[in-house]
Order: sequence, then structure tokens, then C-alpha cells
Amino acid sequence: MKGDRMEVIDDTESDWWRVVNLSTRQEGLIPLNFVAEERSVNSEDWFFENVLRKEADKLLLAEENPRGTFLVRPSEHNPNGYSLSVKDWEDGRGYHVKHYRIKPLDNGGYYIATNQTFPSLQALVMAYSKNALGLCHILSRPCPKPQPQMWDLGPELRDKYEIPRSELQLIRKLGRGNFGEVYYGKWRNSIDVAVKTLREGTMSTQAFLQEAAIMKKFRHNRLVALYAVCSQEEPIYIVQEYMSKGSLLDYLREGDGRYLHFEDLIYIATQVASGMEYLESKQLIHRDLAARNVLIGENNVAKICDFGLARVIADDEYCPKQGSRFPVKWTAPEAIIYGKFSIKSDVWSYGILLMELFTYGQVPYPGMHSREVIENIERGFRMPKPTNHYFPDNIYHLLLQCWDAVPEKRPTFEFLNHYFESYSVTSEVPYREVQD
Repeated sequence: MKGDRMEVIDDTESDWWRVVNLSTRQEGLIPLNFVAEERSVNSEDWFFENVLRKEADKLLLAEENPRGTFLVRPSEHNPNGYSLSVKDWEDGRGYHVKHYRIKPLDNGGYYIATNQTFPSLQALVMAYSKNALGLCHILSRPCPKPQPQMWDLGPELRDKYEIPRSELQLIRKLGRGNFGEVYYGKWRNSIDVAVKTLREGTMSTQAFLQEAAIMKKFRHNRLVALYAVCSQEEPIYIVQEYMSKGSLLDYLREGDGRYLHFEDLIYIATQVASGMEYLESKQLIHRDLAARNVLIGENNVAKICDFGLARVIADDEYCPKQGSRFPVKWTAPEAIIYGKFSIKSDVWSYGILLMELFTYGQVPYPGMHSREVIENIERGFRMPKPTNHYFPDNIYHLLLQCWDAVPEKRPTFEFLNHYFESYSVTSEVPYREVQD
């Protein structure tokens, strides 16, 4: 529990440490990223180690946070500095977040305004919690932290991820995917999981297990974690991280996603690009990137699921033919016609996903069926800019780049991630200066 003090007995494992709880004297394993060294800055409630500016905005603007809720995060641009982000309120503007630079001193210590210097971040936070000293508001309370990411159900399942079916309870059906049904469930009565059941004959168990081994190896906070599989009998189960808001497509069409603001959509676009940039760096191809394969959790956290699965589906209709189930509208022309999948064909699909995102889940190429889409694209047709939704010209221009007929001319995911990460929705001052 939060606040428990542990002594580390064995820290040789990369993800799981053996510890003893100092109050109960219980001994056991804990995920390493759930703890921080006592009295270190990482152990402070207000310190957020891996949060970018857009995420900080998102977390602070949660409704339950009062004005003055704050967090401190490492600066994205100054290697030894930090940023202080504070929730504020003004007439005519409502709630928003103000960011301040915390600059390091040469001899150790920190300052926001030169006339107030502090020996440590803790001392700085304490001072501004007593008196605003020129900030927009006194620091009232630390921002609640999201639960850390768990990559395995337990240390014994890191390399061996076959689990007995008896350890899973399927509690309620969440929906059906292309290849089977999806359930919300629990593992050993304790951990929330999503369980995908694959219809019999959907794929060869051998091919699937090879793909699962790849999926298990890759870790990024914008990819849904694969926890385990049950492949001893049909239907095969895939056990993965549970995302409470379901698929991005359903969220935009029927869920709270219908009320998202433009900056929320930009935040989701950034997260998907970030996950895809990771796959790009590992030379992995998704092959089926679409809003239905992005899952949403609390605070509009978005994660990509099912990467690589399309490769092992033993389903004729899903192979590059114009069958009913093959996702023609999301697939790059060179992949449809010649079966040439690459990270650049994923970039094309990302352009289609952006169109789904900014139109709140509208079907791409409305009114056209698959064959028409293929013929029109071959002739140079591209989806026009939507008129029924806010759609800035610069973003539409980016979509056209993603849909370049020449794969090599399409942007990289590294570029796309950077583009959305630095996309400024308002013309506000990026950092506030505090007058001395």
C-alpha cells in the first residue's frame, strides 16, 4: 500500500524485487516501478518522473483536482532542470494549467525567480505551498498519480507466459473483435485483465505462440501489455492489460469520447504516434492500425493493441484480397495490391486513424465500398477535408503526406510524434516567468 516502507533483500531481478515490509515483516516480491527510495525526490507524491507536458495538463485538469493542484516533472529541454505545472482558474478562461521553469543553480539548489533560491526541490515546493510568492496560486495539493504500468502478472510469468485456464475468471463480455470475443476478467481473483478468445481455426497455435513471444518482449507505455496466453486447447486465450474505456472507436462513437475537446484528440494522436514510433524503432509492423485497435483507459490514456496479430491470421478473407473482412479502407495501396506491408504502410493507416479520430469515429470514405475505394485511390483520389468537424488545414495537409502514393515520401512516426507533441492548441505562453 502507499506509504509502506520496505527493505530490499534481493534486487538482482530486472523488474521484481524481493523485499520485507518493515511493519508487518512479511516478505515477498514487488514490481520495482511501484516503489522509490525513501526521502528521494522520486518518493515525493508531487514528483512525476516520466510525464510530458501534454500528459501533465491532462492529469491536472481532472475534475476532482482543485485550483493549485500541482506536480513537478523533469524538464523536456533542460537536462538538469525541472518544470512545475499548476492548475489555475481565471474568469473568461476557466481551468487551465500554468507551467514554470525550475532552474538549477551551479552549486546545487534550485530557483523559479532569482530572488528566491532553495537548497532542494523539496524545500522549493514547501515554500510555495505556504506562500504563492508570485506564482498564479499557492501550491495546494499534489496531483494524484496514475497507477504504474505492470508488464507481467508476476515474476514467474515473465519468460513463461502459458497459464492454466483455471486461474482466469471471465466476468463480463466486452465485445467481439475480428477473430473472437473479448471479456473483462480477473487473474487469480485479484488482477483486472482483458481476455481475448480466438475462434477455433483462426490461426495455427505454433504461429500464434511465436508472435506472442515477440509481443511479450516489446514494452512501451503506449502499447497494451500482453500478460499471458492459454494455448493448450481451443479456443486460445490472450490475456492482456485491461483498459476501462474500451476501443477508441466505440469511445468516440458511443462513450464519453463524444464530448472530447480538440486538445484531447491531439493528446490521443500523440500517444498513438509515440507507440508507433517505438514499433518503428524496433522495425516491427503493426499491419492493422485503426481506431478499433487502440484502447482507452482513464484520463484519455491511449494504447495500441494487437500489433503483429494480422500476420498470423489463417483467414483467407483477412489476407490481401478484397474480402469483406480485410480492412481495405485502412490499408495502403501497395499492401492491398502487392501485399507489401512496411512501417510506411502503417503510416498510411495512421492517417486514416486520424481521420476517424477528428471526425469522432466516422467510417472512412463514407458511402464507398471497398472496390470503389481501391479504384479511386489508384486514380489519385484522397478523402477530402471534413466540413462537419473542426479540422485545421495543417493537420489535413499532414494526412495527405501520410497518404503519399510513394511510401518513402510519407513521414516517419518519429516526425509524426514530434509534430503532435509540440502541436500548440492555444497561443498561450509556454512557460510563465515569475517577477523578482
